[in-house]
Amino acid sequence: MDKPVLYIVIPCYNEEAVLPVTSGMFLKKITDLAAAQKISDESRVMFVNDGSKDRTWAIIQELAETDGHFCGVCLSRNRGHQNALLAGLMTAKDLADITISIDCDGQDDINAMDAMIEEYLGGSDVVYGVRSKRDTDTWFKRTTAEGFYRVMKMLGADVVFNHADYRLLSKRALEGLAQFKEVNLFLRGLVPLVGYRSSSVYYERAERLAGESHYPLKKMLAFAFDGITSLSVKPLRLITLLGILVSTCSFLAIIVTLIIKIFGFTVTGWTSMICAVYFIGGVQLLSIGVIGEYIGKIYNETKSRPRFIISETTMEKDNK
Repeated sequence: MDKPVLYIVIPCYNEEAVLPVTSGMFLKKITDLAAAQKISDESRVMFVNDGSKDRTWAIIQELAETDGHFCGVCLSRNRGHQNALLAGLMTAKDLADITISIDCDGQDDINAMDAMIEEYLGGSDVVYGVRSKRDTDTWFKRTTAEGFYRVMKMLGADVVFNHADYRLLSKRALEGLAQFKEVNLFLRGLVPLVGYRSSSVYYERAERLAGESHYPLKKMLAFAFDGITSLSVKPLRLITLLGILVSTCSFLAIIVTLIIKIFGFTVTGWTSMICAVYFIGGVQLLSIGVIGEYIGKIYNETKSRPRFIISETTMEKDNK
C-alpha cells in the first residue's frame, strides 16, 4: 500500500502573532510523520487565509517560499471559520489522500495526528479528535460548551461530544462532504451525516500559544444557535407544543373566569391581566424570532451564493 498524502488544513484569521510559533510545529510534525514512513513526502501544511486584516497572508506566502511543505489559500474576503475550513478541504480534496483539519493557535495536541493516521490505516474514513477533559477552560466556558453539546443531542443533531473541528477525513469522506451544498455551514454536524466508518482519538487541549481568541461569548452563542437551527427542526416543534400548552392554559383560565362571574365574584386589580398579556406577548415574540431564523436560512439557501471565493493560492506559483 502506498503511503497516503496528508494535507493539514489550517484556517487563519488575523494570526500574525501565532503563525511564526505554530508553523514550525506543524512542519516538524509532517516531516516526522514522513520520516517514520507513515505518510508520503508529498504531504503539505495548507494555511487558509480567511480575509485577515493583518500580515497573516504575507507570512503564509513567506513560509511557502521558504519550505515546499507549506502552501496557502487566500479567500477574497472574510467568510468565517467554517467556510474557510471548507475552502481548504475542498482545495485539498483533489491533492491529498487524507486531510487533518486543526486550528492555528496550537491548543490542539498535534501528536494526536499519529493516532488519527493509525485509525485511518485501520479502516476509518473519519477520525474525530475529542477532548478528554476541559481543565484549561474556565468554569463558565466549560459549562456552556458541554451544555451546548447536550442541547444539540437533545434536539436531534448528531454531533460528537467535546469534538470541535480537529478531525481526519479520507478522500472518500471529502467527496461525500462535497455533495452537501448548504450555505449555512456547521461542519461538526455535517461530517457525521456523511457516514462511513468513524472512530475517535482523545487528547488534552493546551492554552493558546500566542495571540488572542477570535471566539468571544457573543460569537460562540451565535455559532451554537446557527448549529442548532442548521441541523434540527425541533425548535419549531417545541414552539408548536408551547402554543398548545399556552392555549390550553388560556382556555382553562377563561372557564375559571366565567365560573367566578356566574357566582357573582368580581376580580379587581391589573396584576393578573398584565402578567397574562406580557407572558403571551413574550411567547409570541420568541416564536416569531425562531421562525424568522429558519426563514432567513431558507432565504440564504435559495439564493445559492458561493460559500467562498479563492482569490489566490501559493500553488499557482508552483504550477507555473
